[in-house]
Amino acid sequence: MTKIIAGFPGIGKSYVYENYRGFRILDSDSSNFPKDQNWPNNYIEYIKSKMGHMDLILVSTHEDVRRALQDNGIEYNIVYPIPSLKDEYINRYRERGSSEAFIKLLDDNWDEWIQRIIHFDP
Repeated sequence: MTKIIAGFPGIGKSYVYENYRGFRILDSDSSNFPKDQNWPNNYIEYIKSKMGHMDLILVSTHEDVRRALQDNGIEYNIVYPIPSLKDEYINRYRERGSSEAFIKLLDDNWDEWIQRIIHFDP
């Protein structure tokens, strides 16, 4: 059975993908999918096509993705940082070489995005 993990940026999705070789893991980066009229269905259809073929699929925590997972009856777990760890995560983004635009986006939206995860009501 495939487990789906929705992971906030910096929680270790890429680390798990690169270091747990005994498992079939897919790090499904939503940034590789066009945000057009088919979004997030194009992303969800891709995830569905991999279910049963992978042990673990790592996906985005975007609210529209979480809603689409639920609308499609796809069970998932979500991993996100404790809100007070913002500075630690901003440093992680810098250390891993994330762009300044990405870092600013996370810095500016941190509290809102974490709260929207905590209080998600599909």
